[in-house]
Amino acid sequence: MAKLNQEAKDYEPKQIKTIADLNEVSVDLDVQQEAEAEFPYKYVEVEGERYKVPYSVLAALKEILADNPTLKRFKVKKSGEGMKTKYTVIPLSNGKLLPGEEPIEDY
Repeated sequence: MAKLNQEAKDYEPKQIKTIADLNEVSVDLDVQQEAEAEFPYKYVEVEGERYKVPYSVLAALKEILADNPTLKRFKVKKSGEGMKTKYTVIPLSNGKLLPGEEPIEDY
């Protein structure tokens, strides 16, 4: 049996990865809902790992898909931390920004 002080020293909070941790994302991934968490969230699963999908990413992707319904892949860049976190959704074509397209930032 471990002592409380040792448990506290060994404790590492569980970090949930975000979709920004992926190099690129397919628009065809299944989105799932984690309802049992203290703060429910949506996520995709890639190679057995969960990646949280912030609602701001969904909103930006909706805007992109309205102009480009054939989009297959995109990338997400994350900036800031905590309440000041911002996500930029970047449409990809063969792993690159599509010609004439700019990253869409969600504020």
